[in-house]
Amino acid sequence: MRSQATHNLEVVVTEPSRLYELLDDAEAALRQVARPHCYSGILVTRHNPSRYTLALSDTVPYGETREQILS
Repeated sequence: MRSQATHNLEVVVTEPSRLYELLDDAEAALRQVARPHCYSGILVTRHNPSRYTLALSDTVPYGETREQILS
């Protein structure tokens, strides 16, 4: 069993109109890292409306992105 990948990026949104642009850019950057490994997907965690963490995760199938929201 592989351990959870440690590559992650934090997105802090100061302009709500740029939310999707910033998340898309972070996801694209992590896909570039994941591509050679072909076993990590991307887990997006919403901490609050202006703070997100995107991380490579072997709990998410390669090529997929999943979201979780922390309360």
